[in-house]
Amino acid sequence: MQHLKIICPNGHLGFAPLRPESFEIGINASPDYIAADSGSDDVGPVPLGSDTSTSPEAWQRGDLEKMLLAARRLGVPMVIGSAGDTGANSRVDRYVAIIRELAQQHGLQKFKLGYFYSEVDKETLRAKMRAGSEVLGLDGFATLTESELDATDRIVAMAGVHPYVELLRQGADVIIGGRSSDAAVFAAPALHHGFAADRAYYLGKVLECASFCAEPYGGKETVMGTISHEDVQVTAMHPEQRCTIASVSGHAMYERSNPYEEFFAGGRLDMTHCHYEQIDPRTTRITGSRFEPAVKVRVKLEGAGKVGERYVGICGIRDPYTVANVDRVIAWAREQARLRFGDSGYELHYNVYGRDGVMGELEPLRDKPGHELCVMVQGVAPTQAMAEELTMIGLRQMFYARLPDVKGTAGSVAFPLDEVLHASPAYRWTLNHTVEVDDPMELFKTHLVEAGI
Repeated sequence: MQHLKIICPNGHLGFAPLRPESFEIGINASPDYIAADSGSDDVGPVPLGSDTSTSPEAWQRGDLEKMLLAARRLGVPMVIGSAGDTGANSRVDRYVAIIRELAQQHGLQKFKLGYFYSEVDKETLRAKMRAGSEVLGLDGFATLTESELDATDRIVAMAGVHPYVELLRQGADVIIGGRSSDAAVFAAPALHHGFAADRAYYLGKVLECASFCAEPYGGKETVMGTISHEDVQVTAMHPEQRCTIASVSGHAMYERSNPYEEFFAGGRLDMTHCHYEQIDPRTTRITGSRFEPAVKVRVKLEGAGKVGERYVGICGIRDPYTVANVDRVIAWAREQARLRFGDSGYELHYNVYGRDGVMGELEPLRDKPGHELCVMVQGVAPTQAMAEELTMIGLRQMFYARLPDVKGTAGSVAFPLDEVLHASPAYRWTLNHTVEVDDPMELFKTHLVEAGI
């Protein structure tokens, strides 16, 4: 095979529906694979900890249906990674069930359906730790301790290309993956067909977020990546989008602390010497990427643990004096919560939108708030009843805050709702770590079944 073409219609399948116009253009370009990633830790620890998805199943099912019908019509493989946002076992099982249901619904002829799991049992990890294997933290996380492991509700390992390549080797027509590196979904088919890792991993990197590598910005539009033995080319499918030198090279920096490298289970992609060339108005050609295999394979682990039940309240502030003294108002409300519940055993959070609600202390204009503020109050406690009361105190006591120079009695904050709202339980990331494995497939069990009629 001299060339391999993969289309990606959605950078996070299910998070918002794919756009059908550019998807159909991609289908008409006769791709060899249709692939998409369906997960991200951008959604925070709640979905993993609570074993849920952040997106409506109707959106997920809709994208899976469009991709499955197109793949079966063309007779090409379909590959999905990190099923259902988290890649947890229940999410994989749900996607596998949806594929089976769709195959029956549309009367599709039998095909091979492959899938693999990524969840890691806590006791498996504990045994490794007790045997002397350090579970090393990333991005400021300390080396994992057993107490932190005990505080964890669910763990997934991030697969590299290996389970995908294995399932393709077994002849899978559709693959549903557990938690995976975004790029692995696209790199694996290229590696399976004999293309060099230097280019295969870059192909994965550039396709992982679909049209994020194109301009002008437009989410959920289809792009096509073409790999040869000399280069990678990426083309925007939407008529009004284009993959340019700026948009493609810029995407290499997306979500990276170092724009020249990305790590995988089994190695590192080095983009230091990438060369970008505009070969037509909608296509950029990339050469010069290098993949450096790791001496020892370390697999990334993600884990989430429950903090407590959570309620949310909202108020608005328009009074200039209260805006200028909002921290004193918050401090007053916090003190009333302390008087009721003591110093510990709960969390009370305030986000002040219009001042620093997005960036917090990093906000450079923090001392220049807007004329109107929105304050979101989050109360977290062991029980729903306590979380509700805590949030209500934290919210309503802002109305009663005693500030010098205030002479009126009408209060200085406004409530759009009198009640506080029950939200999802609060979770925190407990694992952002790596563990060494002897075999890259050690944590990923593959399965192959039939679907269709």
